[in-house]
Amino acid sequence: MMTNLFSIFDPSTNLFNLPLNWLSTLIGLMFIPYSFWFIPNRHYIMWNFILMKLHNEFKTLLGNNINSNSSTFIFISMFSFVLFNNFLGLFPYIFTSTSHLTLSLSLSLPLWLSFMFYGWINNTQHMFIHMIPQGTPTILMPFMVLIESISNIIRPGTLAVRLTANMIAGHLLMTLLSGTGSSFPSYLIFILMIIQILLLTLESAVAIIQSYVIAILSTLYSSEVN
Repeated sequence: MMTNLFSIFDPSTNLFNLPLNWLSTLIGLMFIPYSFWFIPNRHYIMWNFILMKLHNEFKTLLGNNINSNSSTFIFISMFSFVLFNNFLGLFPYIFTSTSHLTLSLSLSLPLWLSFMFYGWINNTQHMFIHMIPQGTPTILMPFMVLIESISNIIRPGTLAVRLTANMIAGHLLMTLLSGTGSSFPSYLIFILMIIQILLLTLESAVAIIQSYVIAILSTLYSSEVN
């Protein structure tokens, strides 16, 4: 009996008709109290070093204003949350929540709406100026406003689809390779294992890159409304 290839992304664990797979997104909250009792080790120091690098980079993009120090916390939290869930999906039998638009759009859409409301309420003139790049010919101004408006409206969708599509593509490829293992001759199994390990390494890199991309683009969108 043939099964749908995309069924690997369906929530399948239920209790009292409630999908429990989505609870995997909250596992990271269990480690927050524990982190305060950490004896500093090389992993803890490395993670703090990464977060400080991100803080300095986001602070530079947001500008050296009063709120930039506190604002970076939002984007660092997003990076950590997406990174944790991306890596969770690489483990067997763990639900990949970031491969669903339900989660990725729930992250990008509220952020985009808050940026738009803040920009149009507090920096209305700047938002209008941003619609027309400097030096645009008068005859092209209506078209530029239309193009900039459309590109602005689709931003939350592109953020969500980029994350979801990248996570789905890698998982589908790994599923296809693992599903064909039984049909391979015994002397090719070792080669298939090497390919799977390389693909898993690539997916780990994709998990990090996509977490960084969604955080850095959100930071850039925030800096445009200030």
